[in-house]
Amino acid sequence: MDESSFPRRVAVLGSSGSIGQSALEVIAQSEGRLLPVLCSVHRRTDILAEQLLRMPPHTLPQWVVVTDETADRSPLKQLPGIEFFFGHDALCELVRRDEVDVVLSAIVGSAGLTSTLAALEANKTVALANKESLVMGGALLTSLTQSGKGRLIPVDSEHSAIMQALRSWAMEDSTRISGGCAIDKIILTASGGPFRTRSLAELANVTVEEALAHPTWNMGKKITIDSATLMNKALEIIEAGWFFALPAHKIGVMIHPQSLIHSMVEFVDGSIIAQMSLPDMRLPIQLALSFPHRFPGPSLKLDWQQMRTLDFYPPDFERFPAIPLGLEVVAAGGTAGAVVNAANETAVTAFLHGRLPFQDIVEVCQSVLRHHHFELRPTLEQLLRIDRWARNEAKKWVR
Repeated sequence: MDESSFPRRVAVLGSSGSIGQSALEVIAQSEGRLLPVLCSVHRRTDILAEQLLRMPPHTLPQWVVVTDETADRSPLKQLPGIEFFFGHDALCELVRRDEVDVVLSAIVGSAGLTSTLAALEANKTVALANKESLVMGGALLTSLTQSGKGRLIPVDSEHSAIMQALRSWAMEDSTRISGGCAIDKIILTASGGPFRTRSLAELANVTVEEALAHPTWNMGKKITIDSATLMNKALEIIEAGWFFALPAHKIGVMIHPQSLIHSMVEFVDGSIIAQMSLPDMRLPIQLALSFPHRFPGPSLKLDWQQMRTLDFYPPDFERFPAIPLGLEVVAAGGTAGAVVNAANETAVTAFLHGRLPFQDIVEVCQSVLRHHHFELRPTLEQLLRIDRWARNEAKKWVR
């Protein structure tokens, strides 16, 4: 393996979340191949301090950014020798600096869009875990990469799987992976979440506690609720459309409860290439940070001595209407993704606070999408404006 591009200096945006914490674990076990140069959090300075105090002194980041300027700063006093910055503008400025090689975009929600754009504009490699950036601003991000500004590497296990399958077929070193007309369909797999076997009537009485009990993945609250509604799969459908330049009719979804096959590519000749591994986010995180290289890491490996069953089921669109909604957004393009993302974030927050029924989350998104003023080629200012509009519209549903 040619390791001439190592060590890589990594900016971890959203280090207090599940992806950020896993990324720091990957970095710590990379034997110096990956070095944290920047860590950011929004408010959780207590978690950040705990993370950094566990790290060896020689691996501490040079900079820390707290984007919420009202956050408690007292935990930061335990971290001498680090330069602290506050506010989102500071984060966007720092990711542009020459000391940063790779930016892990793991900020939750639409808040991650501007820092992702800043990194690409500065010609950085962006390991994209913040799917909302691509869902909301896909046209902006892909236009930058197509013009030679930076590159996007997927962190979501599904898109990482597709990227790996396409690379194994094309045997190329390029970072924009596309099978072109040779692809018949990509198939995103989904665990089905905690309500895979629930009837439509049973979904009407879902509690917050039930929705947060995911059977496979350990994630933050927002993405766990998205997994329960399958809105996460809708967002991944939209993300896949942008990542791989595919129309809606070439994107499919299958329920795969074991979460061992993370996605598949079916080619026009009938051949299917799949990526398989245990459900451990450290693997796609490490691959995104080290792309296109591989090295041993902390990810768990399959025990082939144990018998395993691989089950696949088509999704029920009546019980989980988020999937056809995602395909509708891919077909529409433009501002559709920004509207659905904003409405979903608002609806999920309302559900978590007991102010919106579980089944209304996707219905809110459908309604707001179909009543918005559509723009095919929105600017960043238009996206931010329609994001605010969609949130206000979604709040009308909240009791």
